[in-house]
Amino acid sequence: MPHGRGTRRCRVPLFLIALALGVGFQPPAIAAPKAARAAPVPAAVLDAMRAEAGGDLRRFYAERGFKPLWVGPGGVGPQAATLVAYLDSAGLDGLKASSYDVDELRTLVARARTGNPQALADAELALSDAFARYVRDQRGAGKAKMTYADKALKPKRPDTLTVLRAAAFPKSFTAYVGDMGWMSEHYVRLRRLVGHAQKQGASKAEMARLRLNLDRARVLPGPWVHHVVVDASSGQLWYYGDGKRAGTMKVVVGAPETQTPMLAGKLQWAILNPYWNVPDYLAEKSIAPKVLAGRSLASLRMEALSDWGPNPRKLSQSEIDWHAVASGSQVLRLRELPGGANSMGKVKFLFPNKEGIYLHDTPARDLLAKPDRHFSNGCIRLENAAELGQWLMQRSIRTKSKAPEQAVALPVQVPVYLTYITAVATERGVAFRNDVYGRDG
Repeated sequence: MPHGRGTRRCRVPLFLIALALGVGFQPPAIAAPKAARAAPVPAAVLDAMRAEAGGDLRRFYAERGFKPLWVGPGGVGPQAATLVAYLDSAGLDGLKASSYDVDELRTLVARARTGNPQALADAELALSDAFARYVRDQRGAGKAKMTYADKALKPKRPDTLTVLRAAAFPKSFTAYVGDMGWMSEHYVRLRRLVGHAQKQGASKAEMARLRLNLDRARVLPGPWVHHVVVDASSGQLWYYGDGKRAGTMKVVVGAPETQTPMLAGKLQWAILNPYWNVPDYLAEKSIAPKVLAGRSLASLRMEALSDWGPNPRKLSQSEIDWHAVASGSQVLRLRELPGGANSMGKVKFLFPNKEGIYLHDTPARDLLAKPDRHFSNGCIRLENAAELGQWLMQRSIRTKSKAPEQAVALPVQVPVYLTYITAVATERGVAFRNDVYGRDG
């Protein structure tokens, strides 16, 4: 019977499909016909696949001259057993193993061990079909409450053609399957924790909390997308690309009263030598009392502005009613001048969002040494802004110019995901960090 599951036609540009799935963009020609003809797989297997494949499976294999993914010169590869194990344990993903015809798939793989060309073709197509359905289901949005400042980042279930094109992109398909390379490393870790918790007889409340954490990780891309992840629970940042983790660092995140939100957007700009716009409550509670006690704005390395527009007038200290500012009856725009002591440090990285959240350098290095790093007003303070800038900008962020607010567009817009993952593995099993934001219910 022809394998025709997943017959929806692909209507989305490849680069958007790749981003939705968590893989890097690849050119339409996955493999030239010459490379496919050179594959050391019997021609009879390719002929049987050509006769059997239907729908999106046929489109995928036709693009690559019907070169197999699962079958090699020695027959069915070890990645088939890995997939069967994933499907058997699909309950860990919140899915039903019965949805994937695992027993039938296991039988087809066993038949293919005989080397019969038709049996090999049947196993190849069935494995790709089951794999695509499993990945599509895993990539569902789940119950995570993420705000998408860029709607293009909102998870969409990829179709069969998208899943298989993505799987054909890495150099090693076996490693891609073994590492569950279409999912974030955070998801893979939490999936494993769900299994440990079940074996240990975790309570319903603990399992529910784990499932919530798993759904938060479910919306994160795989490592083939160039992206940044910030976990506001652990105060840690990771960045990824080309199928691997490129780096990690500590960060300071929002305090319980000024939380870092669950938010996804695209980093677009680096601002060198930035000003720091003082929050209204700090102008009222901290700066105004200091001025009333005799400090000058110049000694505080600050300046007052007439408004929040693009061309504000600088105000002299004497024309401001500081008692009104201190009482909260007058709102004043204050900003700290660029420099080594500026709260933004040497650079900030912007992505459009209504919450006014961004990533930035910091001179307050002592906070980064603390085990609990929930101290900011919601933005993310970076342990090594120069390192992240080098990766984002593909060059050093250093500049000889002392001009303030130098806006530099990133060469490529990079997705950033602010998440909140409290579940951790310990020697005794599964544990949870303190739920400082009260989001685990």
